[in-house]
Amino acid sequence: MKSSKPARVLRLDKKVVNEMPQLSRSFASKLVAQGKVSVNGQTVSKQGYKFKNTDKIIINYDITEVNRIPEIELAILYEDDDCLVINKPIGLLTHSKGVFNPEATVASWLHNRYTDPLNERAGIVHRLDRATSGVMICAKNNKSSAWLQKQFSQRKVKKTYLAIVNGIPAPAEAVIDMPIERNPKAPATFRVGVNGKSAITRYKIIKSTKHYTLIALFPQTGRTHQLRVHLNQLGFPIVGDTFYNGESCDRLYLHAHQLEITLPNHSRQTFTAILPAEFHKIMNKS
Repeated sequence: MKSSKPARVLRLDKKVVNEMPQLSRSFASKLVAQGKVSVNGQTVSKQGYKFKNTDKIIINYDITEVNRIPEIELAILYEDDDCLVINKPIGLLTHSKGVFNPEATVASWLHNRYTDPLNERAGIVHRLDRATSGVMICAKNNKSSAWLQKQFSQRKVKKTYLAIVNGIPAPAEAVIDMPIERNPKAPATFRVGVNGKSAITRYKIIKSTKHYTLIALFPQTGRTHQLRVHLNQLGFPIVGDTFYNGESCDRLYLHAHQLEITLPNHSRQTFTAILPAEFHKIMNKS
C-alpha cells in the first residue's frame, strides 16, 4: 500500500506568479483582489487563499493586452542636461518592484529622458516611499547617476522632511540615534533593534496645536522607513502612518521638503517642494 503525500500548500498570489512569472507579486495580488482568478471553478478574491497542488487554477488575464506602461506627467522643479528634480506626488512608486508591473513609476517616466541604455531603475539615485510626497532628484545619464549616487552614499546630501505627528514631542529639538532592523514578525516593516544598522535623525518642532505638531526632520542616514520608525519609537507616529501606529487619515503626512546637493556641473543647490495644502488644513483646524 502506497502512502499518499500531503498536498503542497501555496498562497494564491504566489501561485499566480508561478503561472505567470512576468508579473510582479503586487500585480498578482491585484488580479486576485479583482476577482480574475478562480480555483476549482470558483472565483477567489483572497490573496492568502491556500492553493493546493490538487487544485485547478484559471487566471482571467491576457498579458499580451498590455502594450505599454501608462504615461504620466510630473511637476519638474529643475532640469539641465545631466539631471532633473521633481515634486513626487503621493501614491506613485519610485520604481517597479517586480519583473513586470504595468503601473507607472518615476523610473518609467524617466525612460524617455534617459540618454544612455536603459535598465529597470535607470535614473533613480534615491527613493521616496509610495506614500511620501516631495522633492526628488533623478539622473539623465550613467555618468550623472554615478555622481549623484556617490553624493548620497557619502552623506553629502542634506535632506529636510516635514511631518505632522500626534501630540507634542519633548524636547522641542533633539537627535534620535537608534539602530533600525527589519521586523521579523512583519517583514514589510522595520523597528528599532540592537542588531540593526545605525540610524540618526535630528528633529525640530515648527508648530504645535492642541492635537498635532508640524515637525522638521533632518535624517543623517538613509535607512528604509527611518523617519517613520524613529517617530513611532518616540511615541509620536506620523499621522496617516497606519504601518507604524499612526491614526488613519487621507494620506501619510510626510513630505520631502528640501534637498541640498552638488550637481554634476559642480554647483551646490537647494531644491524645495512646497508643503501640500492638506498639511496647512489639518494644522489650522486642530
